[in-house]
Amino acid sequence: MYPVTDLCDEFADQLQILEPMFTDFGGRLAFGGPISTVKCFEDNSLVRLALEEPGAGRVLVVDGGGSDRCALLGDNLAQLAIDNEWAGVIVYGCIRDAEAISQMDVAVKALNTHPLKSSKKNVGERDVQVRFAGVSFMPEDWVYADLDGIVVSSSELAL
Repeated sequence: MYPVTDLCDEFADQLQILEPMFTDFGGRLAFGGPISTVKCFEDNSLVRLALEEPGAGRVLVVDGGGSDRCALLGDNLAQLAIDNEWAGVIVYGCIRDAEAISQMDVAVKALNTHPLKSSKKNVGERDVQVRFAGVSFMPEDWVYADLDGIVVSSSELAL
């Protein structure tokens, strides 16, 4: 994993840089990998389905519409991410169980926390383009994140 600042120094013209609005909640603070997406609103059914699959080092990018009315990820789903070898999860929305997640070897970035769980109606879309924080995320693009921010590239980067 390369520092995001170094990636920006070397590849700034090839990167999309997210607006700084995310907080780190997981015990792992730096991560990167190919993108898989979930688009959902206040329903985390597809988030669970995605994290039940082998992650193979991918990053799950969840477009929750920025909702601050419920959580789309908690400690049980964070454990699924660990068990199935996901590199990390970025949630454009809220998470819960923040204290437990902070002690887990998982990378989680989200907007905030909320104690209420989401609905479970299997509503949403998988592996579609999503857009938030001034950036478009395409499945199979690459995302890199650490304490300095989050960047997206159309291909894997190496220094």
